[in-house]
Amino acid sequence: MFSLSPIKILVIVAVVMILLGPDKLPEVAHKLGASWRALKRIQERVESEVREVIPDLPSAGDLARLARSPVNLLNELADRADLRSSASDAPPPTEDEVAPDESWKGPLFNSTHHVPPPPRDLPPSPDPSLN
Repeated sequence: MFSLSPIKILVIVAVVMILLGPDKLPEVAHKLGASWRALKRIQERVESEVREVIPDLPSAGDLARLARSPVNLLNELADRADLRSSASDAPPPTEDEVAPDESWKGPLFNSTHHVPPPPRDLPPSPDPSLN
């Protein structure tokens, strides 16, 4: 993976300063700063438009943190689901009220379906080099 250590950054800055020289360096820095500000404005505008459409969306920092760790994302979603279920006013149904729906189970998931074990007595291979 590509990583920049402080020494590599200093070398890059030194090479850029030598190539550009003292007369062009302020112009290039100004253009880079203006470009960076423009990108930030575009990002803020897109984020505000998305937030208008999806108001419950977590912040960009939270999304970045969750994207780095999918396990944390799953934990966060589970916590939200727990909060939503505990916030409902209706009491949870009892076991007598809810019958498990096993209609989705096909022959592969049926507990009575039996898969025979593979045969144990295999004939010897005709070519000994294949062993």
